[in-house]
Amino acid sequence: MKKESSALSRGGQVVLSGIIAATILIGYQQFSQHQMPTTGQTDTGRTNHSQPANAAPANLGANEQLLINLYKNNSDSVVNVTTRSMGYNQYMELTPRQGAGSGFVIDKQGHVVTNYHVVEGAQRFFVAFGNVEESYPAELVGFDQSNDIAVLKVQAPENMLKPVELGDSANLQVGQTAIAIGNPFALGQTITTGVVSSLNRTLQVEQNRVISGLIQTDAAINHGNSGGPLFDSSGRVIGVNTLIYSPSGGSVGIGFAIPINTVKRFVPDLIQYGRARHPYLGIMPLALSPRLSKMLNLSVSEGLLVVQTVPGGPAEKAGIRGGTRRVLVGNYEIALGGDVIQAVDGKPVRQETDLTNYLQSQKQVGETLKVTLLRGGQGQPVTVEVPLTAVREQ
Repeated sequence: MKKESSALSRGGQVVLSGIIAATILIGYQQFSQHQMPTTGQTDTGRTNHSQPANAAPANLGANEQLLINLYKNNSDSVVNVTTRSMGYNQYMELTPRQGAGSGFVIDKQGHVVTNYHVVEGAQRFFVAFGNVEESYPAELVGFDQSNDIAVLKVQAPENMLKPVELGDSANLQVGQTAIAIGNPFALGQTITTGVVSSLNRTLQVEQNRVISGLIQTDAAINHGNSGGPLFDSSGRVIGVNTLIYSPSGGSVGIGFAIPINTVKRFVPDLIQYGRARHPYLGIMPLALSPRLSKMLNLSVSEGLLVVQTVPGGPAEKAGIRGGTRRVLVGNYEIALGGDVIQAVDGKPVRQETDLTNYLQSQKQVGETLKVTLLRGGQGQPVTVEVPLTAVREQ
């Protein structure tokens, strides 16, 4: 369970939907073998001659056929991820633990994308394809906790590796079709449908961690769907299902997915380096408001006050200055005298998330960021070019 952002905190909770013991599947299969009627029989046990076992339903609509074809074309590319680890129970006894989630194949080398929280803390990883019960061992290649993505490499026959087609999440429209395929409650392959409900959502998933730019969908997402793909109606992956907002812990039609462009941006780093190289400016900013600006006697009422620069960081090397005079503002101590950032690459920034989102979505390590600022919050704007380096190891 994870906490929701303040905008959604009343009456609900964010649930990272991936980790759940898979033993429920065993009982379900045993029940199915003894209780469920076989194909071609009615629930009374009599053979139903009016509907042959392999007959296709008649009068399918165009949308139905589209979904059927999408599932057939992609179900073998969507995988079930199971993890095993050792942990202590309430009696401090070392006991085995098992988790489950979903994922999808992205290349013929066996790389599988899933969520970080699906594999977090596990020592062993296994991947099963589609509804095939046999699983194959996998290794954790790399992960990016800040974006909740991870890459596994599965040791499976090449003919089992059927990569999905990756789409483009930059031009998504609210209202377009969204289709999720995954492994809810470890029951096996499931398809659910809905629409893109909203875009660019920002949620606080942990006390000090925020995920930005999320796709919101009403396609049903439950425990075990985490790491699975969210498709558009053309069968291209537009996101990675990662969490839900729910008062009960089950789907209520408010799910979230990581945009596929974020995945495409960082997966090469995860494969090559084992970690994501996030562009790094090296400042501690404070968002200004008209009231705060008046208290601090600044000439502007919006922007980011540079409270501190990281010694040796890109901003300090480029000549951006932090505060030098400390004062109490309410219950907080603030360093005054620093520069005020008004825009980056010509785009206004008013909140810390404006800067973070722009760096994460638009810039890469090694590129130059043009920072427009006021020296000490006064005078005329100047532009400073900052070569971006990678975020320091956490």
